[in-house]
Amino acid sequence: MIEKKFAPNINLFERMQPTKLDTGISVSNRPFRMNRVEKLETNDFKSVFSGLVENFNRELNAPDQLMKDVMEENGNADIHDVMTAMAKAELGVTVATNITTKVIQAYDKIMQIQL
Repeated sequence: MIEKKFAPNINLFERMQPTKLDTGISVSNRPFRMNRVEKLETNDFKSVFSGLVENFNRELNAPDQLMKDVMEENGNADIHDVMTAMAKAELGVTVATNITTKVIQAYDKIMQIQL
């Protein structure tokens, strides 16, 4: 048997709220749905997307800045940090390229749908 200290004390009925959809969960013959566990930080797609682009840009510029620091002997940067930053930047470019390719393929498939 699970000890009380290891099992979280969660009241699921506090997280439920009424819905018009039949989810199979009902209390007093009213359908319910679960609340989201995580809360959205922002609802604005533009701010989320621009934040992703800014982070991507920062990762791409990090190896250059670290290389300058190594050459000028500023700070605690060494060549290992530069190589790690270059690997992260390369991985980021690969992921961005793959995502872009998938989005374009999805767009092409949607455009091929005949109504």
